[in-house]
Amino acid sequence: MLVYVLNKHGRPLMPCQPRKARLLLKAGKAKVVKRTPFTIQLIYGSSGYVQPVSLGVDAGSKAIGLSVTTEKQVLFEAEVQLRTDIVDLLSTRREFRRARRNRKTQYRQARFLNRKKPDGWLAPSVENKIQAHLKAVRWVHQILPVSKAVVEVAQFDIQRIKDPDIQGKQYQQGDQLGFWNVREYVLWRDDHTCQHCHGKSKDPRLNVHHIESRKIGGDAPSNLLALCETCHDLYHKGEITLKVKQGNSFRDAAFMGIMRWMFYNRLKMQYPNVGLTYGYLTKNTRIRSGLEKTHSVDARCISGNPKALSGNSMYLIKQVRGQNRQLHKATIRKGGFRQKSKAPKYVRGFKLFDKVCFAGRECFVFGRRSSGYFDLRLLDGTRVHASASVKKLRLLERAKTLLVERRTGDFLPHLKKGVSIA
Repeated sequence: MLVYVLNKHGRPLMPCQPRKARLLLKAGKAKVVKRTPFTIQLIYGSSGYVQPVSLGVDAGSKAIGLSVTTEKQVLFEAEVQLRTDIVDLLSTRREFRRARRNRKTQYRQARFLNRKKPDGWLAPSVENKIQAHLKAVRWVHQILPVSKAVVEVAQFDIQRIKDPDIQGKQYQQGDQLGFWNVREYVLWRDDHTCQHCHGKSKDPRLNVHHIESRKIGGDAPSNLLALCETCHDLYHKGEITLKVKQGNSFRDAAFMGIMRWMFYNRLKMQYPNVGLTYGYLTKNTRIRSGLEKTHSVDARCISGNPKALSGNSMYLIKQVRGQNRQLHKATIRKGGFRQKSKAPKYVRGFKLFDKVCFAGRECFVFGRRSSGYFDLRLLDGTRVHASASVKKLRLLERAKTLLVERRTGDFLPHLKKGVSIA
């Protein structure tokens, strides 16, 4: 474990050992400014000596790997888990707006569709992930004197993934060429046959069913399935279970293709010394160094120092939403009433996602009850206690949009068996 150090003006210096930090705090020469990761700030002036420090960023659609290294030592490693609920939340908001307009309540009318989007506009789900990448990099720069940053970018040929033999003009002729719409293509693909009963119900009427909710799965053919109306109704009543496998989803590959240059260019605008690398180079470096495949280890290889000695800890960071603006649940309850979705900000003095100490163990508040019993978990979802009394909790840190948890021991990535980086 290392203690991160800031000078008296708030600029990062090289980290120190806990023993030295303890002596500085005891002598009154430093103060604690952050608990996780543990960071102190010097009260007196210092020379400000720093070494060349490299930051590796393993960009991704669901997780980010971060690793800050020198030639010999890993100074910081973390894995950031990104939000995946943006599409679902926007779809729910759209449902509420349309319902209000149809009920003729006092609400703004739908705008025209000829509005011009600003240059560089991205879909909210993509924009949120890019902002999370930038925020994570900025967060690292606040605690360590990073002199160089290297980002791994990736480009995926989705059509070649579907068909390895594709070439030439076939790129312009997709699967749906010659069909009026997606529905016609799906029915033809499924041979105009119910994919559950295969015609046993004798129902000639066919429906196109969404395997994953339309809100998050969309109307792509890989998310659609031909079902007869009998099986379709029985499925939505919960009387049958579909034993079908959803087609390949290329959502993550599409995201990486969209964000790779946008993230890199925005990062270069904020920091001068930013470089690029590619996935095949990272894989080569990782295999030759005998390291296992994790986001943080990939980031270490990206930083250019794969043989840097790692410490006994790393950090798991989880991105959560700051506010819940939805006033009611989308599902209407019996009697035509909507259940309220807005809970009090504080329950017995604790917010959602506050870091607390329970029975000598650090964990987070994932659920609260007005009776004073809380659901406590770790960031990976491991349940610490399902109903812990508020009397046994001690507040450590208030909730933020980036929750940080220090991990040691079995949670760390290890070398492959029989391989050493020494």
